[in-house]
Amino acid sequence: MIVLTGATGLVGRLLVTELAEGHEVRAVTRSPGNAGLPAGVEVVEGDPQRPGTFVDAVRGADAVFLHPRAVGDAAHDVVALARDLGVRRVVALAAANVDDRLDAQPSRFRGDRNKEADDAVATSGLDWVSVRPSSFAGNALTAWGGQIRASDDVRYVYAGFEESPLDERDLAAVLATALTGDDLLGRRIDLTGPESLTHEEMVRQIGVALGRPLRFHEIPAEPAARTMVANGLPEPFVTAMMARYAAHRTQPQFPPTPELEKILGRPPRTFAEWATDHVTGFEAAG
Repeated sequence: MIVLTGATGLVGRLLVTELAEGHEVRAVTRSPGNAGLPAGVEVVEGDPQRPGTFVDAVRGADAVFLHPRAVGDAAHDVVALARDLGVRRVVALAAANVDDRLDAQPSRFRGDRNKEADDAVATSGLDWVSVRPSSFAGNALTAWGGQIRASDDVRYVYAGFEESPLDERDLAAVLATALTGDDLLGRRIDLTGPESLTHEEMVRQIGVALGRPLRFHEIPAEPAARTMVANGLPEPFVTAMMARYAAHRTQPQFPPTPELEKILGRPPRTFAEWATDHVTGFEAAG
């Protein structure tokens, strides 16, 4: 039995799909009635940030998956519960920037506790793996989806900022391997996509997938940041994100690593493949 926290989020749903055929899966969620998970997945009510609410869900499990936003500051407590109940393996989703200063990790200001999850499994005394992905390919949909649905012009900061976007489906496949196989035990694994791309290059590749000539227009960071905050993004998140962009204008952040191909025995999906598979997210309704 594999117990999952964060099973109803983007990565969690993909991980459920990877595991559901061939493994018993139990998903802990605050809202089991709205989980919408595949038949055969056991859905139990519990708050991943309050381990005492799902003791019975962990009892008898072989492995537990820690999603850093789902468990929040309770990562060490969840691992302690797992250890006390005889779980043999804990696997964490962390992030490539987990060792940066905490105030320099943008996702922390959206609730991710990557450092805590990483530390909790590595010091658990159990079999463990921590997977540290680079930025998700799906961030492009969040950043530019609205603009692309409305026109062929994308206005955003730092055209030359460069990183190696990772397809979330590949991440889920690696997490499933970590939860079910033994080859990755005791490792912190840095995962990236197969190529380093600038913001401008990513927008161009989305345009190719759509069959539209998208145009990237670089805008100044300071007014862009003010607009993001005015639109509801937490100011510390925006500040950390802009600092990350500025620091990597001339050198890639998290250049490609070979880890994913070594683990899965196939190349990672490219950003162009991701864009082709997600064109509907960039197309105007109707």
